[in-house]
Amino acid sequence: MKAYLGIDVGSVSINFVVINEAGEVITGLYLRTKGRPIQMIQEGLKKTAELILPDYEIIGVGTTGSGRYLAGIMVGADVVKNEITAHAVAASMIVPDVQTVFEIGGQDSKIIILRSGIVTDFAMNTVCAAGTGSFLDQQAARLNIPINQFGELALQSSVPVRIAGRCTVFAESDMIHKQQMGHQISDIINGLCEALVRNYLNNVGKGKEILSPIVFQGGVAANVGIKAAFEKALGEPVLIPKHFDIMGAIGAAQLAQEEVQDKRTSFKGFKIAGLPYHTGSFECDGCSNVCEIVEIYEEDRVIGRWGSRCSKWDII
Repeated sequence: MKAYLGIDVGSVSINFVVINEAGEVITGLYLRTKGRPIQMIQEGLKKTAELILPDYEIIGVGTTGSGRYLAGIMVGADVVKNEITAHAVAASMIVPDVQTVFEIGGQDSKIIILRSGIVTDFAMNTVCAAGTGSFLDQQAARLNIPINQFGELALQSSVPVRIAGRCTVFAESDMIHKQQMGHQISDIINGLCEALVRNYLNNVGKGKEILSPIVFQGGVAANVGIKAAFEKALGEPVLIPKHFDIMGAIGAAQLAQEEVQDKRTSFKGFKIAGLPYHTGSFECDGCSNVCEIVEIYEEDRVIGRWGSRCSKWDII
């Protein structure tokens, strides 16, 4: 049976998905990057190979995310696409008439505007952590509350508490102040969820026409308090896909299916999980750009380079 592999390499997590020809998810895997993308790509490939049945044949591979070029070179990807495209494609697979996509991950957040299935606008926030999952993780740890209980506690709130959410430093100090005033933890957590949503809509979503259907994906979509805060702020229902945390990888797999068609895949196979890889870098002094060139080695052979503005260091 034919199948397609999608890999989404981010700063916090690496996701692997295998879909069949109908676009259905056969298996999905969510791993923490742990600052070791090469090792985690290999570990993810090994685990994915164990999860799928031997009668599935991978005939197309797509990569996306901030580490898409690294992953693409390692595995032999047929298509390497940015995360905006991958998330838009995945959302369209689940909700064909989707018009707005919210995506909030561990280190960044993005909004994607679609009209008639085509991306017409988007924005990303990669600067401030106040609108991302890492900030929620940090506050959950400070309050000694498991992050998977954060959203449920927010829904138990009975008294509105406004938290300053424009900056992580101000938000944390405001939460401590509210605790000292005697507010309930559930009310403070709900206020934090509403602050994160306010920050997202005022920054990432600023000037964007947000229309239904709205799809919410990324790791933070697991937080029902954030979903409720979005619905309260917008007055519209927010849909969360079943595989909300691996949607980038699903989109990459679908893009691979569209790319290969009758072509032979470049996928090197799951065997690369056992090969030695390492990276290096150097500065090119060929012109005033002084580009930093990153190299990746498979065993002792350079298999890829990126970072140059010209084609001088391209591997043919």
